[in-house]
This record gives sequence, C-alpha cells and structure tokens, in this order.
Amino acid sequence: MRGEGNSLQADGERIPLISTRFLVVATLITMVLAAASIAISWFGQSYGERLSLAGHSESTDIVDITVGRDRLALPANTIRFEQQRQGGIAESVDLYLLWPEMTGYSSAERRRFDDLGLSQSLIFLQISQSTMSRDMSGRVEPIYRHLLEPQQAEGPAGLVFNRFKDRTGYEGESLLTATGPDGSIYAIRCLMPQAAETASSSDCQRDIHVGQDLTVLYRFSSRLLGDWQAIDAAVRTYMETRSGPAAVPSTLKNQSKASTDRSS
Repeated sequence: MRGEGNSLQADGERIPLISTRFLVVATLITMVLAAASIAISWFGQSYGERLSLAGHSESTDIVDITVGRDRLALPANTIRFEQQRQGGIAESVDLYLLWPEMTGYSSAERRRFDDLGLSQSLIFLQISQSTMSRDMSGRVEPIYRHLLEPQQAEGPAGLVFNRFKDRTGYEGESLLTATGPDGSIYAIRCLMPQAAETASSSDCQRDIHVGQDLTVLYRFSSRLLGDWQAIDAAVRTYMETRSGPAAVPSTLKNQSKASTDRSS
C-alpha cells in the first residue's frame, strides 16, 4: 500500500496542474483580444473624426490636378467631394469657398458650410475643360437675346432683369446683365425666389473662361447679387493664382521636335 501511495504521489508530481499548451493558447487569446481592442479604439477614433467632418476636409495640403491643358494647385479643404481630393488627371473638379474670404473648410467655420440658413456664405465652383467657344457673357447677343421677353426691370447694383420666354428651356429663369467696369457685358442666370429669405445657396450661376482652356461655372445665392462685381473679380483672381499650363508629356515634346527637324 505504501508503495502504491508513493507511486501515485510521484505520478502526481510529474503531471503539471496547468499544461504548456493551455498557457500558449491563453497567451494567444490575450494577444488577439488586446490587438482587437486597439483596432476597435483606432477605428472608432478614425471613423468618429470622419463622421464629424461629414465628407469635409480641414487639410490645406495642395492637390495637383490636371484638367485638359491646365494644371490646378488646390488646397484639399477647398475641394468639395472627397473622391476628387486625389492628384492626377481629372475631367472636372468641384470647389466650395467661403464668401468673402475665398477660403476652404475649417472646423471653426463649420456652421457656415452646413447651415442651409446661411445661404449667402458660400460660392460653388465647377472647373472643367471648355466645350463652348463662348462663355455666358459671350452668348448674350448671339443666343440669349432672342430668347428673352422685351420687358426689362431694374435689379440690384446696376443689374438689369431680363425674363426668358416660355418654351425656351429656361422657364422660370431670369438673365441679369450689366456693363462691367472695362465695358464688357456681364451676364448671370438666376432662379429668383419669391422672397429674399427663401433664396437657396446656388440659385444664380455664371460661367467664364480662364486659363488655357478652362470653363469655370460658379454659383452663389441671389442674396449676393449686390456683390456681383466683387465676386466675379474674386473668382477670376482665385483661378489665376492657382492654375497654369499643364506639363507637355515628353513623348509629345519629342514628336514636336522630330517634326520641326524634318521640316527644316
């Protein structure tokens, strides 16, 4: 009996209470749970920041975008849509700028971007390669003039209201015109609200030609029509300081040089 007891005691001493395999599994589980906790914390913080931005960006890093023959250098926080905040070649790019600051999004000015009641706070720009030889001012006499009612009315800041005829495709719109400081024609199309306080943030639109071959369609609230001269000048200056000729690919340069050599 004593021999059997000694044998059992010896066997018990040889069998550990917690196996090595259990320790390894427990350690791995602990590491996985710790990693998952860190990932959840990081994702929650990252997603929370993106959710609070609601598609906006506070980054002022410059994004280089080539549209047709023009290269644009635009702060990321002025680009309206997240998917367009990528450098490279694009068909168009959409911007939103505070008026009159002509700056992009920031958390300090978040309400002016998100509050629909502050319709006079923003100017929207859509930049694309030109598809028409004339901008809106250039289309007044050859096109719009034949589509307008003969009656005119006085508008703000020297503008003249011209209503479009029915069945012209511009029903409900007005064309507002004026003579610019340099003697050129200014023209803008608006969907005029019944009351000024019901104006939207983009019920007036105008397009201009800038750069090498760009059309800039810009929109703003009809409540800002009194600032039409300042807005037009600000948009032109903004584009002039942020655009330039696109780089010519080396293959095209070589082809041009070869053509010149042959002709000489």
